Amino acid sequence: MALLEQWRAAAYNEQTDRNTLQQFWAAYFQKEKDIYAQLLKNPDEVVRGTVKDLAEKYGVSVMTMTGFLDGINDSLIEANPIEEMEEDTEVNLGFDKALLYKNMVAAEADWLYGLEEWEAIFDADTRKTLYKEQKSSTTIVKEQKVYPNDPCPCGSGKKYKKCCGRK
Repeated sequence: MALLEQWRAAAYNEQTDRNTLQQFWAAYFQKEKDIYAQLLKNPDEVVRGTVKDLAEKYGVSVMTMTGFLDGINDSLIEANPIEEMEEDTEVNLGFDKALLYKNMVAAEADWLYGLEEWEAIFDADTRKTLYKEQKSSTTIVKEQKVYPNDPCPCGSGKKYKKCCGRK
């Protein structure tokens, strides 16, 4: 069984009681935060190695590293083959800084996009802009409804019902 399947089986197991899953995720999020803090200290360095090597480098289990790689994969410049990944698979952590920040905002992971290491990468205005761009990209904006007595949107000056609203 590939590592990703094992990770998902453990992390999203519906038979596990709620309290155990909460403890599992709380521990995972803390480890994830620590890895990101280290990565963001040198954001231009592309960290490479096998899944097992990276797990050892960051002091986490192979399963935790698999979950981390699953989470960061959409933010990488060059995606990793996470679906068929094994312990000896070569992976990289070369991420797009703006995309990573936006993906953290999209995941509502304030413990990640709020890391102080971001302050050395983006100034406050840039972080605010990236935050707003991400939030607005998922906001659905409905077109304003045109009523029969409104001016016609075509610009003719007539009422909608006497112009484009005719059947």
